[in-house]
Amino acid sequence: MKKHTYPGLELEKRGHTAILTLANPPANTWTQDSLAALVEVVEGLNADREIYSLVVTGQGEKFFSAGADLKLFASGERAIAAGMAHHFGRAFETLAAFRGVSIAAINGYAMGGGLECALACDIRVAEEQAVLALPEAAVGLLPCAGGTQWLSWMVGEGWAKRLILCGERLDAATALRIRLVEEVTGKGEALARALELARAAERQSPTSVAACKRMIQAARHMPPGEALPSERAAFVKLFDTADQREGVTAFLEKRTPMWRNA
Repeated sequence: MKKHTYPGLELEKRGHTAILTLANPPANTWTQDSLAALVEVVEGLNADREIYSLVVTGQGEKFFSAGADLKLFASGERAIAAGMAHHFGRAFETLAAFRGVSIAAINGYAMGGGLECALACDIRVAEEQAVLALPEAAVGLLPCAGGTQWLSWMVGEGWAKRLILCGERLDAATALRIRLVEEVTGKGEALARALELARAAERQSPTSVAACKRMIQAARHMPPGEALPSERAAFVKLFDTADQREGVTAFLEKRTPMWRNA
């Protein structure tokens, strides 16, 4: 399939899966342009009803992404900081809200905004040599693109404080043990494994996946007393979709469903 190039990003579509490669060598750092491009890409994928999943990985063998280039902040200008914080937040919140399944194939260092990008994905697969960290406090900054929030939610306050306050760097085995990543692969194998997971997701109804994802993420900020009624309402709302009818009919007819994402 043809690759589409954006500032710092490359997009390829394979069937129902989109592969987004972070491509700003040597460390795949984020810029204002690449963050704006990420929003454009994800919004475009949301509108493409043939795309059910998104895999994000880094170009090369060493880096998933090293985050922001600190040279951007060398001047100490608040306006630059505010602009980058805005773009980081918008980009990764848009990624987190992607309607399908998003999988980070972490093929190397995931530092700062690189790790926050992975945190915005639904599932993380890390290669055995990967290193994960949020080192912002070591240079007088803090993670401003979801790091303090999503990391705490995933691994608990204690480990979040070890990474952010103490500057710990995690190897892939430790990241798996504390549930920061869901799987570890050999070197060079994360992308292939992420694509396997994407193909598994394709067997699910894409409209059901989108509804389930919204409910799972709602647990981050909604108490059960509010979320449980919303869960039942979302279940009933699926009966307005063609995929619900197709899924039940295909099951009863003992055949593979033909999803329409509608």
